[in-house]
Amino acid sequence: MATAVTWSSGASSSTKLFLFMVPLVLVAALVSVLGPSPSTWLSTAKPPVLLLSSVTSSAGTSSGAVTTPSEVKQREELVVLPVDNRAGENLLSDHAHFNLSTTPPFSVQAIQTPQHHNRDEQNVTQNLENVSSVNESYVPAERPKLQRKFSILDRTEAGLIKARAAIREARNGNQTQDTDYVPIGPMYMNANAFHRSYLEMEKQLKVYVYEEGEAPVFHNGPCKSIYSMEGNFIHGIEMNEKFRTRDPEKAHVFFLPFSVAMLVQFVYVRDSHDFGPIKKTVTDYINVISERYPYWNRSLGADHFYLACHDWGPETSRSVPNLRDNSIRVLCNANTSEGFKPSKDVSLPEINLQSGSINGLIGGPSASKRPLLAFFAGGLHGPVRPVLLEHWENKDEDMKVQKYLPKGVSYYEMLRKSRFCLCPSGYEVASPRVVEAIYTGCVPVLISDHYVPPFSDVLNWKSFSVEVSVEEIPKLKEILLSISPRQYIRMQRRVVQVRRHFEVHSPPKRFDVFHMILHSVWLRRLNFRVHDRQSQLF
Repeated sequence: MATAVTWSSGASSSTKLFLFMVPLVLVAALVSVLGPSPSTWLSTAKPPVLLLSSVTSSAGTSSGAVTTPSEVKQREELVVLPVDNRAGENLLSDHAHFNLSTTPPFSVQAIQTPQHHNRDEQNVTQNLENVSSVNESYVPAERPKLQRKFSILDRTEAGLIKARAAIREARNGNQTQDTDYVPIGPMYMNANAFHRSYLEMEKQLKVYVYEEGEAPVFHNGPCKSIYSMEGNFIHGIEMNEKFRTRDPEKAHVFFLPFSVAMLVQFVYVRDSHDFGPIKKTVTDYINVISERYPYWNRSLGADHFYLACHDWGPETSRSVPNLRDNSIRVLCNANTSEGFKPSKDVSLPEINLQSGSINGLIGGPSASKRPLLAFFAGGLHGPVRPVLLEHWENKDEDMKVQKYLPKGVSYYEMLRKSRFCLCPSGYEVASPRVVEAIYTGCVPVLISDHYVPPFSDVLNWKSFSVEVSVEEIPKLKEILLSISPRQYIRMQRRVVQVRRHFEVHSPPKRFDVFHMILHSVWLRRLNFRVHDRQSQLF
């Protein structure tokens, strides 16, 4: 019995041990089948790295960033925005060009863009400095391949973004102090914005003048004729040390230094009616600079400009389609019916300097000392003057309108005696009489169709001049008499105030015609961005 009891007791113990081991074996088996790899039981020295690569932005560019989950929330506002603008984002958040010609009124609409682009614009200039501050502790070895390198062009465009922002801010801001001159009054579309834009131009604008080409056609122009602005500007910009740069990489705009007046004089065969030689000269010149430099092809000519006061200035640009369609054309013949585009092109004042100087041309009596209502003297030149002479020649003592002045009568003295000076178009829309009137303090009466007056993106011509269409010539006296004496006095004083913007000085002075031409080019340059492949107009 004892043996049986002992065996029974030992069997019971074995049974308990077996029942105890079975669950352990089953648990071990399950762990071995379903459990993680042993390698994952080791703790990592760093948290996981989240790699964001080749993310296509709305602009069509690829950008990459490396960050950690702990940094995502803190850095979600950091945007490394390439300056090149392949989708044509408009940097002007006010949805308008900086240059708006209002005479005649043109609707220049900018491209509407998503709201987040405004934030991109605000951050882009900071990105040039912030990129280097990104935490390097989580950056893999290949990161330099993903990081965008900012070029000189990128930095140039970033500077223009700052200028745009400053101009927008100045529109409703306070006046900026200036030791020489502070624009103020209704003669300006927005005096504060103009002043800030002018100061930004002085601070930033750089012009590269191509050195290719030889005189007399290139780097030369008339300075003592009706086309004097061609020679004066070419000479002024080539001698200028403030705006001219010898490094094309730092240039905002590129000047093509040929004179259309010189092309007509030395290349065109007189009375041949063959524009071919001029066209070939301009085409060959563009081909030379486009082969020697990358800048023309980079922007398709959009950041290039030329200047012409000759009537054939617009026709010259048709030699090269990109010169006509993309480049900034600074033209006296600012005729919208012949392809002049106020948002892209610049209206140049026609100034007839027979002596090469403005000495003796500036100044005149006050409004109360001008006995004549209106004055014009000139021959039958173009389609408008015959209409004017037909209705008013020697027909009214208050309206001194005649072909030729009597012997001994001074043309400029007649301007100084008159309250209003009639400025009809000739064969082309521009007339030197506009500036002659301004020089002598006479209120100019612009008689033309499709003409954009000079600097009309800055100057409010309606505040100091009278605009009359060709159809209104028979009512000319009625129109002038409808202006009250009080209103005329205000207009005449404004003419005197804006005169500084049309004066020619050597060397140039601040706010004179040389600087106003540059400022007009500067405004057009603010309306687009350039990158290495193309330019995109706003």
